[in-house]
This record gives sequence, C-alpha cells and structure tokens, in this order.
Amino acid sequence: MTDQRLIEVAWPGLGIAVTAELDDRNAVLAQAVWDALPYRSLQGHALVAGHHLYHVVPIHSVLHLPAAYRVDRRTVPDGTLFCSRLQHLGIKYGPLTEPMSATPIGQIAPDDLDTLADAGRAVWESVYSTKKPVVAEVRRAGETSGHHLPRLRASEPEADELIGDLHAETELIWLDPPQELADLHDGRIASGAGSYGTVLTTLLFVNGETRPLGYNAYGGLVRAAHEGMPLESLRHMARTLVAVPAEFLAYCGMETLGRFTDRVLDVLDRIEDRDDFVAVSAHMALYLNCLGGWNLHLFPWHLGDAMVQAGR
Repeated sequence: MTDQRLIEVAWPGLGIAVTAELDDRNAVLAQAVWDALPYRSLQGHALVAGHHLYHVVPIHSVLHLPAAYRVDRRTVPDGTLFCSRLQHLGIKYGPLTEPMSATPIGQIAPDDLDTLADAGRAVWESVYSTKKPVVAEVRRAGETSGHHLPRLRASEPEADELIGDLHAETELIWLDPPQELADLHDGRIASGAGSYGTVLTTLLFVNGETRPLGYNAYGGLVRAAHEGMPLESLRHMARTLVAVPAEFLAYCGMETLGRFTDRVLDVLDRIEDRDDFVAVSAHMALYLNCLGGWNLHLFPWHLGDAMVQAGR
C-alpha cells in the first residue's frame, strides 16, 4: 500500500488525459477532492486571468474547509492544481496575470505538461468560439470514470423537500445547458428584458448577477454558519443578500432560480437547526455555481474580437 494519491483528469471529447498527484499543502482540501472521486463536470477556462482551467466540483464542503497554505497563482509552476472556496478545481497551464491568492492541492506530472497545454488551448476554443461543451472527468488513477452529486439532508421537512428538488434540478443541468439559459442566449426573452430589443446587455447583467450570488452570497452564508454566526443573523443576511438579485434574474428569464429563491426565503423561519440552514445554502450555492458555469460557456465572447488590448 502507498499513501500516494494519483488522479487522472481527462477530457474524453478531446482525447486528452493527464495524471496528477495530490499533496499535503492543503491536506483537508486534497482529501475532500480524493473522497469525492470520480466525477464529471463542464470544463471552463479563465476569461481574464490567463492560462487557467477550472470547473465546478460537486463537493459541498469545499465552500468552508480551511486552507492552511496559500500562494500567488502567478508564481507557482505550470501544472499546479488548486481547490477554491468558489467550488472550483483549477489547473494552471501557462502565464497568469491576476494576483490572486490560491490554495494548491497537487501537481500535474511533468511529462504531461505539454498535453495539458494542448487541453488548455482546446478548452479556450470551446469557451470562446465553438461553444461545443468539453466535459472533464476526474478519477483516481487506474480506476473507472463515474459521477454522482452528493445530497445533504435537513431535519425540517420542507427544507429537506427543497433540498431534494434542488439536488434533482442540479443533476438535470450539471452536464446539459439549462433550457432557460439556452433560450436567453438565443434571444428568447419572454419579459422583453433588454432595452431597445438588445440581448447582449441582458446577458452581461445576468452573468454579473449569477456568479456573485453563488460565490459570495450562498457560499458566504455557508462559511458564516460554520464560523458561528447566530441563526437569526444568518436568516437576516440571507434575506438581505439573495432576494433582489434573484428577482432580477427571474425577470431576465431564470424563473426556476426565482422559484427556488422564493422557497428558500419562505422556509427560513421554519429552520431551527444550523445544519439545516447550511444544507439549504450549500445546495443553492452548488446550483448557482452550475448555472454560472453554463453562463460563462454560452456567453458570446467571440464578439470581443473587435476589442483587443492596445499593442496586441
């Protein structure tokens, strides 16, 4: 037996796979990823920071687990794996410009770095131009691929029913684009959102509201609950943070999110157990982070070809 934790990150649609070793720089996070394997996820690519791949991990606990060791992503070797509180598994494959503190959990094998760069360029084309989704498969080395989304439980019946419905919806859209977002990106907007009939403006604002709602609002509520914020304060913060952006997003066409948010706000007063609050918030975070991933994939970034940095 060995303590070595080797994983494979594969992109079957590209015919590419690389091997990595999880290490102990952030042992708790690395173990959470190891325990969750295998899984599949829509592969994304950084749109601002540079040569960086990331996808949403189906792991509720990474929203709050402690990170003992942090680095500036720009300074570490290509092939470094990261796991973040944004519920992402990230891989650096080339130069980065963003001075972001990040939590490394492993390293791609040196012999696979050129292959990783090939994957990075292909995923960039997928996200920026072709819009053909690329799915990442993450598994223990030598084992078969597979996938499941974990379901948390709540003791309050209506909260548990809500979690069940959130879990089912997240499974439905995990690897297939939500119809509401597909309609929105195709210009089918029932409310007429988009001044003078525009679509791009609405897409921009939808993307700008969806990501922080998952990353900051619900992810932040999970962390605040684990850090001891009183339950009544958590209820107050939930109402303060989530109601307005969800109402706007529902108006733009994301009506399923709007209905889930109404149910969350309705059930808050019946939740008397902190763990129930965490479970509901964690499932909303995963659902929204999944929506955010699809928003980023579907967005017509190629329109930016007419706007490039000076000197490029």
